[in-house]
Amino acid sequence: MNIKGTDRLCKNRATVCFVRPSSDVAASGQRDLVNFPKRVRPIEKSPVRMGIFPEEWFTAFYSKTGVTGPYMALASIGTFLASKEFFVMEHDFYVGVGLFIVLSGIVKSVGPGMAETLNKELDEQEALYKNVRQSEIDHLKRTIEAEKAAQVNATAWEDIIAAKKEAVGLQLESVYRERLSDAYTQVKKRLDYQLEVANVMRRMEQKHMVDWIITNVRKSITPAQEDAALKKCIADLKSLSAA
Repeated sequence: MNIKGTDRLCKNRATVCFVRPSSDVAASGQRDLVNFPKRVRPIEKSPVRMGIFPEEWFTAFYSKTGVTGPYMALASIGTFLASKEFFVMEHDFYVGVGLFIVLSGIVKSVGPGMAETLNKELDEQEALYKNVRQSEIDHLKRTIEAEKAAQVNATAWEDIIAAKKEAVGLQLESVYRERLSDAYTQVKKRLDYQLEVANVMRRMEQKHMVDWIITNVRKSITPAQEDAALKKCIADLKSLSAA
């Protein structure tokens, strides 16, 4: 086959591989687990008959030939191979039969203990790997929970910052009102001082005016007027006492 034919075949194969989206998962570009599920390693061996033939072979014959069909097929095929000398039973065949018998005895005697030992080792390894896997899962879960808590805390920080801003605003309002009260007190003190100064000046002026008037009145009274006023007072007192 030439190179062009190989390229065309590869292109055709690629086209066939990419054209068949048989599920929504395959159409989205992911693995199609519906039509192609993951392979699972069987824990126990598949059932067999006659030591070497799988059970599925006999089951497949039942719908066509019945129960005796698989055995007749084995007998007829064996007879055909032996009669046509495709399968020659020479001395190696009998050695193989003896070897098979010996190995069967060894397997029957040693096999259960060896199988138990191997299964125990496999269980220990599986438990170890599961422990590692579970530890990683738990660690990732804790990391996810921590991340969620951090996100919640980050969201709460917005409320905390808003509350702090509100508290600062209240503090500023309190300081503003305190300063207003202080300003009012200082202004009131100054006004009271000015009022007191005005009152003192008015009292002093009144006192000075009274003193000045009294002084001037005293200066205007002569000794004769004083004697006349004194005599008049004495006369009034006598008239009052006589009455």
